[in-house]
Amino acid sequence: MRLRNTETGAVQPLEPAHRPVRVYVCGITPYDTTHLGHAFTYVAFDVLVRALRAAGHPVRYVQNVTDVDDDIIRRARELGTSWDRLATKETALYEADMAALNVRPPDVFPRASQTIPKIIDLVRLLEAQGHAYQREGHVYFRVGSVTDYGRLSRLSREEMITLSAQHGADPNDPRKQDPLDFVLWQASAPDEPRWESPWGEGRPGWHIECSAMALEHLGEQVDLHGGGSDLIFPHHESEIAQSESVTGVRPFARIWAHVGMLRYQGEKMSKSLRNLVLVGDLLRRYDADSIRVLLLRHHYREPWEYTPDQLEDAAVWTQRLRQAARGSGDARGESPMAVRAALDDDLDTPRALRVLEDAVSGGDAGWRTAAELLGLRLRA
Repeated sequence: MRLRNTETGAVQPLEPAHRPVRVYVCGITPYDTTHLGHAFTYVAFDVLVRALRAAGHPVRYVQNVTDVDDDIIRRARELGTSWDRLATKETALYEADMAALNVRPPDVFPRASQTIPKIIDLVRLLEAQGHAYQREGHVYFRVGSVTDYGRLSRLSREEMITLSAQHGADPNDPRKQDPLDFVLWQASAPDEPRWESPWGEGRPGWHIECSAMALEHLGEQVDLHGGGSDLIFPHHESEIAQSESVTGVRPFARIWAHVGMLRYQGEKMSKSLRNLVLVGDLLRRYDADSIRVLLLRHHYREPWEYTPDQLEDAAVWTQRLRQAARGSGDARGESPMAVRAALDDDLDTPRALRVLEDAVSGGDAGWRTAAELLGLRLRA
């Protein structure tokens, strides 16, 4: 399999250094799920893992839940509930939506709230190494302690400062030695989640949570790290800095794969903008195969804008394929290899769908196996 590595900018072979293949994908922040943008990301990685396993590669797939986060705390206040109740409810909804879309669950599904001891250990180590410093119950990562911060995103310092502010950081925080330094641990406000730590009662910062979960469940290096392209900076950039500082192992991820942003009504589909198309709503009108076809028609790296007519068209195509499939055989054929070849080519799902369509229309007896690679059931 060849994938575009965000860090190098090149499409390169995925050459796993480990067995099973270590895959980590940044999961949801469970406060308003599950929208079509989530589905685009997790359907893409579902197909990727299916393709690896079909090629004979055992995979250990970890997808986290960021259940300790500013957005969850803020949303819980608005709803008059607790952060943990909200996170539990929304995580269960997400799992149900993914199951309905025939997205196989990850092998490990850790939550940040369950990883606090590992997080504290990492922050203590970073502080001991000189990569972190404490100010008034807050602990910050010292960006100047690494020489190549910014190598993933390739942004200028000014661009990084602006973007980090847009993601909730405060470049003007007087406790910081550098505007780009980011929070590893922070003192909690009275109504916020809190844990005992060497720096007082508090809670972890966003970036250290993923480093802790990846290191705990996959070790010092992952073969493939994925997520939405909106996570490249500051989240994944900061993950690299923390993880490589702690372990001394480079690169932290052998390949970084990022999924394009889904837009709706002229804006990125996001919880904060409230322009969401919810999977649960779509599933009341369309079957899972049709929704998957809508998503798989777009290359995973492609930013695109959703319009309802696209789903209508995908549903018509899917129904036509389903009807044609009823008359096809069920023995071996060439289509599974052709679909795998498309997926091995930077996860080219649009091409894989065309191959599947040709296989079903042409009576290729291997279409069921080919469809399964794409997570399609094609049942009435």
